Amino acid sequence: MQKKPTLLFVVAAALLNERGDILVQKRPEGKPMAGLWEFPGGKIEQHETPENALARELREELGIETTSVDFEPITFASEPLESRSLVLLLYRCRTWLGRPESQESAEVQWVSLPQLKKLEMPPADGPLVDRLLELE
Repeated sequence: MQKKPTLLFVVAAALLNERGDILVQKRPEGKPMAGLWEFPGGKIEQHETPENALARELREELGIETTSVDFEPITFASEPLESRSLVLLLYRCRTWLGRPESQESAEVQWVSLPQLKKLEMPPADGPLVDRLLELE
């Protein structure tokens, strides 16, 4: 009998500014996939909804305030990750309070959708980028 994979649920935000650029951050040294660009977000804790987890992660990582009404579900991707299966949920967000700035000394930048496609990103982010391009 095959063992069921452990699922790791992660949320991410495509933050869009008034020009339609998207904020990405670079994974810091010492973490898996260091140096790759990614959407801000993180793991969903046991007691959290995906939207609550995303609001918490954006506060912790970028110092901005959001609520669940700020998030529009866009798509998801799954990817094997060591002994687990990563399920990555992407939301689009156009409104927030505060100025997004890295709280964790990670590099951040605003990029256009065509530029986003050229960045080195983790494998699970590829389908998310493709979907964002389809929507524009």
